[in-house]
Amino acid sequence: MQDGGVTVESVEVAVPTRKARIADVPTMHRLINQLAEAGAMLARPLSELYEHLRDYCVIEEEGAVIACCALHVNWSDLAEIRSLAVEKGHQRRGLGRILVTACMDEAREMGLSRVYALTREPVFFERLEFTRIGVSELPRKVWGECFRCPKFPECDEVAVVYDL
Repeated sequence: MQDGGVTVESVEVAVPTRKARIADVPTMHRLINQLAEAGAMLARPLSELYEHLRDYCVIEEEGAVIACCALHVNWSDLAEIRSLAVEKGHQRRGLGRILVTACMDEAREMGLSRVYALTREPVFFERLEFTRIGVSELPRKVWGECFRCPKFPECDEVAVVYDL
């Protein structure tokens, strides 16, 4: 766009992520469980968020957490991207992509070779170059938490993977 001889280009603003802190857990719990109530993801108990706090990264705006996501290591070569939640008023701004990318970068730094997600939004992950696979292609260790799911054994999530 031209404005008085100066070219103005559309520039994507970098949004920083950071590792989650203890004080973030109540907000993360609310974000995740609001989306779970809407059927978009699985609910997570508060105790689990505290126990796995080191798995989570967040995005904050004006001092408030508005999005979160976790990278949960399953095995020496495999980790799950889980609990991706963005505050309703902040969706469709690319924050989910930023969080998933941060998790994938962390997985690379750790030396993992593959990340996966179990999702009801596979198209979102496919835009990030994940590939759909059959859930039976994932190791059994992945299914350790499934018995807690209210939809078990009739799972409606799609497995997607990304080889790093």
